[in-house]
Amino acid sequence: MITTAETYHVPVLLKESVDGLGIQPDGIYVDVTFGGGGHSKEILSRLGKKGHLYSFDQDADAEKNIVDDDRFTFVRSNFRYISQWMRYYEVEKIDGLLGDLGVSSHHFDDETRGFSFRFDAPLDMRMNKRAGQTAADILNNYSEERLADVFYLYGELKNARRIAKAICDCRRQHEITTTGQLAEAVEPLMRSEREKKDMAKLYQALRIEVNHEMDALRDMLKGATELLHEGGRLSIITYHSLEDRIVKNVMKAGNAEGKVEQDFFGRISSPYRMVEKMITPTEDEQQRNPRSRSAKLRIAEKI
Repeated sequence: MITTAETYHVPVLLKESVDGLGIQPDGIYVDVTFGGGGHSKEILSRLGKKGHLYSFDQDADAEKNIVDDDRFTFVRSNFRYISQWMRYYEVEKIDGLLGDLGVSSHHFDDETRGFSFRFDAPLDMRMNKRAGQTAADILNNYSEERLADVFYLYGELKNARRIAKAICDCRRQHEITTTGQLAEAVEPLMRSEREKKDMAKLYQALRIEVNHEMDALRDMLKGATELLHEGGRLSIITYHSLEDRIVKNVMKAGNAEGKVEQDFFGRISSPYRMVEKMITPTEDEQQRNPRSRSAKLRIAEKI
């Protein structure tokens, strides 16, 4: 499969998310989800000679899209380590951070990665193929109770316990190593009218667990809050309720749990003010890029 920056990932809400950063030509910016480089290239197009962009991606495939520009630094790492890497590059403060969360078009379309139930492929699902356990490791080694928790918490599947039991019953006969074997194990529990939606939820849950996505998001947003200048912007695109809730909580209350602190006068104390509560793609963009249909963009400014 031949991959180019254009086919690797079609950027969602490109103009809106970069506009939301309020780019200062000489500012320092971070794109924590480089992927195909679409958002990064748009940020670079608005920077002057003294501006700089740091872009994160842990997927080796993304490195093929690296931009040749003196104002650009590619960081081969999970974005949860943003604080450590900015210290490494001697960056004390940044002027804005953009994140396009979720899974890139490339991951869904690559038959070898196991992110999609459209293909019969090894159950991998690691964003970073160089480390960590795979989806197959989780399915074959987690206890039935732990599997049920993953499916319920990260996939919001009402029949999580029954799905976990079916998988454990199946793996007693043989290991579950491919998407086809997983589909066969859970097929009796998938109602035909909801099969695609429920399979998508199951895959979402596994992917989140494999990549520790919620913990990584919390760490990244905490680091971003500490790094942003006063007046600096957060521009974050989410695709499902779990990550959107964390982003919204941080922007509203300054923490992932949404615990609101108030001053003596009852005013909410938060390090941010909302610039845009929520932006969704136009119908035209949703037609051109189906991945954008569940996207939500939230923008906040450090105060």
